[in-house]
Amino acid sequence: MPTLPPQSPPPPSNEPHRRREMAESFGADAGLYDRARPRYPSALIEAVAASAPGPAVLDVGCGTGIAARQFQAAGCQVLGVEVDERMAAFARGTGVDVEVSSFETWEPAGRTFDAVVAGMTWHWIDPSVGAAKASEVLKPGGRFAVFWYVLQPPPDLGAAFAAVHREVLPDSPVNSQVAAAPLRAYEHFLDRAADSLTATGAFTHLERPTYPWSRHYTRDEWLDQLRSSGLAKPLAEAGKLDEMLDRTGAAIDAAGGSFTLDSTAVALTATRN
Repeated sequence: MPTLPPQSPPPPSNEPHRRREMAESFGADAGLYDRARPRYPSALIEAVAASAPGPAVLDVGCGTGIAARQFQAAGCQVLGVEVDERMAAFARGTGVDVEVSSFETWEPAGRTFDAVVAGMTWHWIDPSVGAAKASEVLKPGGRFAVFWYVLQPPPDLGAAFAAVHREVLPDSPVNSQVAAAPLRAYEHFLDRAADSLTATGAFTHLERPTYPWSRHYTRDEWLDQLRSSGLAKPLAEAGKLDEMLDRTGAAIDAAGGSFTLDSTAVALTATRN
């Protein structure tokens, strides 16, 4: 399976775990988040479940339970840890067992797991603390798997989105380059996670599998995705959310009103010694 080459990391000021207020804003509309966010490729979920020595999965930053429900469907017994009570309440309503805490301060109370997973959330975790906690709660031979889906629009539309980002919110942490070519940001997350695992001395067989995924988006579906993203809070605080939505919608209208996103999910997997 293809892997991604390492990339130079962005400066420390761009580290997401230092901006946790953005992560903790997603629960403002948990229903929108759950509806708008893509599901993970089934091949990714099945590969992680099959490689774990047993069914017990800890889902770090489980949010509304999107990945947790997919792992449940693959036969796993999932416990979620989620910092936002609103997201946790939504997940519980869908049948996911959730404990409210940041992962760094969560108390496992002696419990261990066959897999520790995190979908679209590990970048919010302090890397050294998160790696140490994962090594603590994984059984010997347990599977560590963190993964992200990359929202990589067609090139022309990606360039249009980048122009909108640059013009509407030029000082955003998510700059126009990331809007046009988001894969590089996720490559940094993989590098950072791999370095933190290696530093513990507790993990072997680090791999970076990738999984293709595709979804057709209408204009309204993409705007819902934008409303549920980390950009929504700083845009709203700057009074520019409506402008961003209007101009992004206009770019999609100019491209025919919908588009197919053929993209990639990236992962870092490892085995606990």
